[in-house]
Amino acid sequence: MASRSSSARASSVRTQKTKQLPASARSAVASRSGWGRWALGGWLLLVFWLSVEYARLPDVSDLRTQHPRTTALMDQRAEEARAEGKKPRVRQTWVTMGAVAPHALDAVLTSEDARFFRHEGVDWVEVENALQQSVRKARLGRGASTLTQQLAKNLYLSTDRSLLRKAKELLLARRLESHLSKQHILTLYVNVVEWGDGVYGIEAAAREHFGISARTLSVAQGAMLAAMLPAPRRWLPAQRPEALRTRASSIIVRLEREGRINARQARDAQAELSRFFDVSPEPESVADAIARLRSGS
Repeated sequence: MASRSSSARASSVRTQKTKQLPASARSAVASRSGWGRWALGGWLLLVFWLSVEYARLPDVSDLRTQHPRTTALMDQRAEEARAEGKKPRVRQTWVTMGAVAPHALDAVLTSEDARFFRHEGVDWVEVENALQQSVRKARLGRGASTLTQQLAKNLYLSTDRSLLRKAKELLLARRLESHLSKQHILTLYVNVVEWGDGVYGIEAAAREHFGISARTLSVAQGAMLAAMLPAPRRWLPAQRPEALRTRASSIIVRLEREGRINARQARDAQAELSRFFDVSPEPESVADAIARLRSGS
């Protein structure tokens, strides 16, 4: 009883104090209280929505044993072609990782998701870096989608940039990571990703753009395919855009820096890139020249 009476008195005192406040202050207190309830309600609705959407996500377990016959991206491109009065074009050949030049796979990882084997579907380090870059430049900067997120989008979602689609992409990425191994996710990715108009997968891309198999891609060719991925329908090797050459050259530099290729491979790849784009190679630095002389190359 004493405790209840004390609690009642405390509540009465708080009420009296609130009544004694100026009207503007009482309004601010009521406003904060109202916003708090709205925030809590919004949070609960978000949690409920995420739970419902997660339950409605596609079952990815079938991907363990069979290739997807089509993807959401392929279906979208087919609809776009038909809307323009064209016949949809699909070039795709499934291959294992053993049938792809290792340096081509390294180029894709270096370009799209260098921390692929260290995250669980979402790379929060990259998300933080992207947000910081956006704040510094006062505009939306680079994306931070992992390779797994890109796979989720290609398989099941559209290319629209809505927050709803992004939320589903994050949920699907976690589901893919929980059901499939990293190697399996990488295999799926390089077999379904878009590499030109109606070109899907690295084997079809190698044959479409260079007339060879993915197994025989050179370092420079692998870098060019990796460099295409941000804009696979615009940055085409046949058109030799400067953006593709610059990005491919940067990927080669990163491959050497990360120890994926040695100095001679890097030099040869840069030279091949220069020949392909018919430009004069960049003059080497004094340090590079000394290193080359010491290696006897």
